[in-house]
Parts: sequence; structure tokens; C-alpha cells
Amino acid sequence: MQTVEKLTTQTPEQPLIIAGKKFSSRLMTGTGKYPSIEKMQQSIEASGCEIVTVAVRRVQTQAPGHEGLAEAIDWTKIWMLPNTAGCQTAEDAVRVARLGREMAKLLGQEDNNFVKLEVIPDPKYLLPDPIGTLQAAEQLIKEGFAVLPYINADPLLAKRLEEAGCVTVMPLGSPIGSGQGIQNAANIQIIIDNIKVPVVLDAGIGTPSEATQAMEMGADALLINSAIALAKNPSVMAKAMGMATEAGRLAYLAGRIPKKDYAIASSPLTGRINSAQS
Repeated sequence: MQTVEKLTTQTPEQPLIIAGKKFSSRLMTGTGKYPSIEKMQQSIEASGCEIVTVAVRRVQTQAPGHEGLAEAIDWTKIWMLPNTAGCQTAEDAVRVARLGREMAKLLGQEDNNFVKLEVIPDPKYLLPDPIGTLQAAEQLIKEGFAVLPYINADPLLAKRLEEAGCVTVMPLGSPIGSGQGIQNAANIQIIIDNIKVPVVLDAGIGTPSEATQAMEMGADALLINSAIALAKNPSVMAKAMGMATEAGRLAYLAGRIPKKDYAIASSPLTGRINSAQS
């Protein structure tokens, strides 16, 4: 811990700020796919996360594995990120987002206007609808929501969403739950380099090394669910993902050495003992 604290004081680290709210952790986690509520609770704590996303429809219907979910998390310590998972149209997503805002208020977060916007009509690959996402985002922003849209790694769409007033963009690294890692690094890098709101890499990460890679690229935060929930030991994986997120962020702030096509000796060349001296 002392080493991490020393490193942090030597780098210009700032808290993650989304819609004016500050967070010290740059890892967000989810609540789905865990084998039990207890495993989920242990994993959230081990990860060190401060934002947890909740599928509004799952909670509203008390779906299997989600009974008691609203009571299972200490919402005085964890910021709820309601999401519109399961919505296939912009209209449906707007309706569910409104339910999510009311749910957050009922749980004591009166000022929580956050929504993770998902519009996904594709049942096989679960790829987000760019047109529906933009339409829903524009409507929700008019209604005072802080919109965090889940999108394909499309730099032009990311820019349009930023211009519309979204508080983050959340490009996917690869399809949800696939564990394929970052398969579209070039486009994600373009988004990171050109978007001023926080860029949260969402979906596809399977290992801590991939989480670190995303943060080293300059992503502002990560949202990881399946890789933690479906691990053999979810709480240990959650801790690993939290550490990887922090390590990647520190590496990004530190700045890597430039790549070269030739070798450079790591020892200085001055003061060497040569054959004439011997």
C-alpha cells in the first residue's frame, strides 16, 4: 500500500468525475450472472468499486438471482448506475430509464440521475443500435438524465453523443460477455484521443491484463461484470481487476518509453573499463 501511495503522489492523478460527481475508483462492476447474492457482495467489496450497474428490468420483476438485490448493497456507499438492459427500442429504453431514476430515489439517492443507456435489438451478438441509442440519449438529456451510453467503438457516434450532452461514452471492447478482450483497439484509441467526456471501456474484458491494457491506452474507467461474476473465484478476480485498473492508470500517467527498432543499452556507456586499462 505504501508503494502505491508514493507512486500516486508523484503523478498528477485526479478523481474520476462524471456529471460533476467524483469517484476515486475507476472500476465499475455489475450485479448480474453471479452464482449467489453473497458472491456478488463479496466481489463488490473486493473490487473497491464505487459504481455498480443494476438492470432495472431485472430488479423490477424480481427475476431469479435478483431477489433482494436492492437490499443487498449499501447504497450509502455505492452509487447506483441503473441500466436499460433488455430494451430493444429507444422508446422502451426511455421508459425503463425513468423507472430506474425512481428506483434510485426510493433507495435514498435522491440526486441520482445517472442511466447506463442500452438499446440492443440484436439477440445473438447483443450489439447496440447506434440510431436508437442516439435518439434515446437526446430524449433522456432533455429530461435531465446524466446519460452514459453503451455503444460500438464508433468514433463518429461517440462524438455525436458527446455533442448531444452525454456525460460519458462507453464503447465495447468486444461483444458483451465474450471475454475476447479488446478487439477494436484502433477505434477505441481514436475515441479516447478525441472525446472530452470520460471514456469508459465496457464489455469484452476477460482478464486483468486486458483491463490494464485498456487503462494504459488512456481509458478513464472500466465496467467489468462477466469476467468477475463467472470466474471460478469471483471475489479474487474482482480484487485482481481492481488492482489491474489502478496499475494501468498509473502506467498511463507515468508514460511508457517510446518503441524503437534497435536496442539501447540500459547501462551507461561512460566510465567503462576497456581492454587498454586492463
